[in-house]
Amino acid sequence: MAKKNAPQEPAAAQAVKPASKLKLIILIVVVLLVAVGLSVGGTWFFLNKGSAEKAAQEQEAAANAAPVKQAAIYEELAPAFVVNFNHKGRARYMQVSVALMARDQAALDALKVHMPVLRNRLVMLFSSQDFESLITPVGKEMLLQQATASVQELAQKETGNLAVERVLFTNLVLQ
Repeated sequence: MAKKNAPQEPAAAQAVKPASKLKLIILIVVVLLVAVGLSVGGTWFFLNKGSAEKAAQEQEAAANAAPVKQAAIYEELAPAFVVNFNHKGRARYMQVSVALMARDQAALDALKVHMPVLRNRLVMLFSSQDFESLITPVGKEMLLQQATASVQELAQKETGNLAVERVLFTNLVLQ
């Protein structure tokens, strides 16, 4: 019997060895998969954390940056301005429709109080022009710049700020 028991023990030991090798291989594969998963997860976490911080910094910088321009507000000056000229002994007329472009409604409302003075300045400016210069595009542009400067000067004097960004001619007729 001793002989029969002895050969059986090596067979049992051989059966255990392949199973333990299989367990070792499975354990190594599981450890590698966990390591790869942790590596990918850690990389993803740190990359997203950096981009979230970067996005927060960009939003802070945008908030601290120069204020965004407000939308333009237009105020039409009605009725249209009509002035007359003497050109080579002949009566000439100019009709101008004017709009004021501003960005601040409160400043524009403060300027509306002084509308009679504003209209007077523009009438005097328009009537002092030379008809020959007004028939050219350059002359019209110069008149537009003079009107803008005149309105801005009045706004600065009366309200303390440049309420009007630009003066626009919406209609200009020379006859």
